[in-house]
Amino acid sequence: MANAAGETAPAILAANRISKSFGEIPVLFSIDFDIHPGEVHAIIGENGAGKSTLIKILSGLEQPTSGTITYDGQTVTLPPNGEAEAMGIVVIHQELLLAEHLTVADSIFLGRELTRNGFLRLREMREQAAKILDTLHVHVDPDARINTLSVADKQMVEIAKAISRDARVLIMDEPTAVLSVAETETFFAQIRRLSAKGVAVIFISHKLDEIMELADRVTVLRDGQLIATVGNQDLTPDSIAQMMVGRELSNLYPPKHEPDVDAPLLLSVTNLSAPGLKEISFELRRGEILGFAGLIGSGRTAAAEAIVGLIHRTGGAVELRGAPVNFTEVSQSVAAGLAYMTKDRKGKGLLLNVGLQPNLTLLTLAKHMRSGFLDGKSEVKALDRAVRRFDIRARDASVRVGQLSGGNQQKLMLGKMMESEPEIIIMDEPTRGIDVGTKQQIYHIIAALAAEGKAIILISSEMQEVIGLSHRVLVMREGRMAGVLEGAEIGEAQIMRYAAGIKQGGDDERISA
Repeated sequence: MANAAGETAPAILAANRISKSFGEIPVLFSIDFDIHPGEVHAIIGENGAGKSTLIKILSGLEQPTSGTITYDGQTVTLPPNGEAEAMGIVVIHQELLLAEHLTVADSIFLGRELTRNGFLRLREMREQAAKILDTLHVHVDPDARINTLSVADKQMVEIAKAISRDARVLIMDEPTAVLSVAETETFFAQIRRLSAKGVAVIFISHKLDEIMELADRVTVLRDGQLIATVGNQDLTPDSIAQMMVGRELSNLYPPKHEPDVDAPLLLSVTNLSAPGLKEISFELRRGEILGFAGLIGSGRTAAAEAIVGLIHRTGGAVELRGAPVNFTEVSQSVAAGLAYMTKDRKGKGLLLNVGLQPNLTLLTLAKHMRSGFLDGKSEVKALDRAVRRFDIRARDASVRVGQLSGGNQQKLMLGKMMESEPEIIIMDEPTRGIDVGTKQQIYHIIAALAAEGKAIILISSEMQEVIGLSHRVLVMREGRMAGVLEGAEIGEAQIMRYAAGIKQGGDDERISA
């Protein structure tokens, strides 16, 4: 990056011909990468491209098999276990690492508390935390408990914690994965403030529009190899996607095959109410994809959880194939032919410390029982089918699921869901945190399932995803239905109008909740 005199400032952190192997398996091949003070440098690539391994090496969490790291122009061996923070290299992980029961101030100073004569200097820590938060224009009470904060505010506390450690290089992995559009804009404003002060920011995201808006340069990895490092001005979302996957993505969304209007009605929901949800009504036919759009917190997930029995219904009726149902636990809805794929694959969807096979058959063990015993051969066949059908890529079936890329975890969840042979499928954020190539695969899988006659509810925060796949779109706002769109009505402007509560009459008129 150029300094005030127009000269290029030297790189603060650089990887020089870095390679990495785990055992006999190579994952990075002679990668060159550098970042300058005040620069936002994005690293992108498909799941499994080597992004996470590279940032672990750049932060000392992994050591390279070959190659060198330079910091401030000096060749260094970065210390392990997060100790590189003392050098000013700070990582904000995709899963926020905050102690939920502590206060904001306690969290910011966790592990390096201010003490005097063996006692905590609580007032001083609170005052310093307040100054850091004020510098970032973050309006969070230093005495607030972390578990009372929104996800966006927690993300800001992570940044404050990094700043308190005098971060010179800030590495962020999918920082906006769970943020709304408005929260993302606020977050970006903080990143720009940091880069203006000379902090070097390494940014990983699968959202190409964010890359185009925020990054000064973009490094593209594919299959562990460096494809290109390019200035933002020389890129388009299409060119980035093509470099990532090595092919054109003009057919990102498959053609829509309109469902038969006379197809059987599989699901009918009338005035459904639950905590965070008020009087939701809709119908779903065989072969139809019904999109649920709306801002984060609008009640989309609550609607799905109330239908399948994860949360208690307080009112309304649900009919499955014309018969009333009231599921009180998920096993009942699974047995009735209704599958729900949670948006929280790591927390609620998968067992990360075991292999593929136990995860795949966890909900359908009865299907693989023979004479009272679990039939291992039957489970192996099921996994083989799922691996072929959903293109799940792993070294072998015994690899821990937590070691898979996000895209392969998501495809395993799809396989797990389809093991119950459902007629109705609810997918909550099915492509969150996965690359554009895997998104394309999942989009075609969703369309194929609908073509087979499955009825699908698609909940997504990505508006283009909802528009590109759905036959109808139900827009939620503040726990209520704001509107239903069909055919040519389905578009960004109309969805946002309903989601924000703006009347047809004008942008300054808002719909009361």
